[in-house]
Amino acid sequence: MAVASREVVHTVVDGVAVEVRRSPRRRRTVSAYRQEGRLVVLVPARMSRAEEGEWVRTMVARVAASEKRRQRSDTDLQRRALELSREHLGGRAVPSSVRWVGNQASRWGSCTPADGTIRLSDKLHGMPSWVVDYVLLHELAHLLQPGHGPQFWALLQGYPRLERARGYLQGVSAAAGLDLSDD
Repeated sequence: MAVASREVVHTVVDGVAVEVRRSPRRRRTVSAYRQEGRLVVLVPARMSRAEEGEWVRTMVARVAASEKRRQRSDTDLQRRALELSREHLGGRAVPSSVRWVGNQASRWGSCTPADGTIRLSDKLHGMPSWVVDYVLLHELAHLLQPGHGPQFWALLQGYPRLERARGYLQGVSAAAGLDLSDD
């Protein structure tokens, strides 16, 4: 029995890279999810191009709204940093400020121990909270220990999803062709 092939179209809608997959198996529902830096929208093959365009715009807006609700503000980041410091670093790391930035081209986060500031890349928006927590904890550890030597990594050993979060970030970097590292 031959299986009908899916049609895949790549486009950009409101600044979002979108991959539209038409499937003959899909009858009525439309769904969307993030994958490797783009939004994948699944639509029935019988849908007209006009309906497809309307649904793609709707799904881009829905996902953007959902991601915005999940984003932490700078104040939320500051609060979470203090919680993570208490939980994993005995409360010893106290940043003077924590904020999102859009200029981190080669890092997920950065820290300036001299003034206690921590900056997280806005590329982390939409990632699971345990990944953002790892990056935040990583930068908090730099307030106590510069560099990435054994003493630094010993500070992070209490984080239960340490290796999972590092692997997640490495996978995102590789899939998107980014040269981002946590080392």
